[in-house]
Amino acid sequence: MTNLNNIQRIYFLGIGGIGMSALARFFNLHGKVVTGYDKTRTALTDELEIEGIKITFEDSLETLDKNADLVIFTPAIPNDHAQYNWYLQNNYTVLKRAQILGLAANSMFNISIAGSHGKTSTSSITAHVLKESNKSVAAFLGGICINFNSNFIDGNEYAIAEADEFDRSFLQLEPNIALITSVDTDHLDIYGNLEDIEDSFHAFCNKVRNNGILITHLSVKEKILNKNVKNLRYSLSDSTADFYTKNLIINKGEYTFDVVHPNGIIENVKSYYGGKHNIENAVGAIAIALNIGVSADDIKNGIATFKGVKRRFETHVRNAQFVYIDDYAHHPRELDATISAAKELYPNKKLTVVFQPHLFSRTKDLCDEFAASLSKADDLILLDIYPAREKPIEGVTSQIILDKVTIANKQIASKDELLEIIKNKTNLEVLITVGAGDIDTKINEIKNLLNSKSV
Repeated sequence: MTNLNNIQRIYFLGIGGIGMSALARFFNLHGKVVTGYDKTRTALTDELEIEGIKITFEDSLETLDKNADLVIFTPAIPNDHAQYNWYLQNNYTVLKRAQILGLAANSMFNISIAGSHGKTSTSSITAHVLKESNKSVAAFLGGICINFNSNFIDGNEYAIAEADEFDRSFLQLEPNIALITSVDTDHLDIYGNLEDIEDSFHAFCNKVRNNGILITHLSVKEKILNKNVKNLRYSLSDSTADFYTKNLIINKGEYTFDVVHPNGIIENVKSYYGGKHNIENAVGAIAIALNIGVSADDIKNGIATFKGVKRRFETHVRNAQFVYIDDYAHHPRELDATISAAKELYPNKKLTVVFQPHLFSRTKDLCDEFAASLSKADDLILLDIYPAREKPIEGVTSQIILDKVTIANKQIASKDELLEIIKNKTNLEVLITVGAGDIDTKINEIKNLLNSKSV
């Protein structure tokens, strides 16, 4: 077992990834020498460099750290990566990100948040509520929390770990409290079918420590649960759950609601984080907070002051003419939630959706579901598939989604064509960009364009 206290130099392969960068920040703040590689320079890698972390963007043996005590890699690193193979061939300690996250989080009171959808928002809300209640929290987040302007905050009592089901990495965690937001069909390039996914989540539930607590959304099947620990359920509004809301009111982007829990009710909670799905995420966060003794007043303050997560229903433009929202949604269920939230907030406005599919395999497996979700828009611009870690699959393009979308106003475009298309739209009112690829590289250009059109 690797003892992190004895590690002085760490090299990250794929340091610019959202999960990897959180760990890099953790070790950098704790006085380790942190360096790393990434394929592409991004705003996040720029921030890491400002924080004192040296990064190379060349897969070269000349630029790696030959004195590293530990090498951490992301599964996105290809098997033929030169640096990765050099470290393996020379018998360095080379471990997956998930293994190191487990070592770090398991050394504290571990709060692990898993689920097919919603885990980043729920983790971020939980981290903010606990931080605002003066708990010492180390949070390893899968997105940039706007309150912290980071995907990491440092503390030493509670660890909040976003528990990723991809390649079963969440099985490295041993939570004192585990929360599952949802269990849905995804990552079929890793899992054979939904039953395999459910089995993996069941194994995660069984990692909850003795005398621990398992909090699950009411939709999570009973067979997935670990009945040897305390089980609690939450929901948006289903009164059969242990935690749920009532008296939910939406008024000009403000959500007001009461939260019912096993020991009473928290009245008049306010949230400014868009979408009912995020109110449901807040209920999960509240369930965690109540179970570690956070007061109702601190909870209300934490929820009301939470500003959101970058690329999670993040509003970039809101004026009399245009609204522009960006979201990380890359699964049909997430698209449903994002589109529904926009229609809920702007019920009388035309909704234009720009979607960049993520992964050939996900597009192939969930083509019908994507088409059904996107058909709820008024106008659709469908970009080419972002491949990420995958090679192309014959016959799988964005066209197979477009063919099944039922609305009349639909088209396929390249990312390079997008700005011109938006510029020429005469009936633009609410615009949403969605996807987990590199569509976010267009955000600032779209913002600037819409602001110039508003003048």
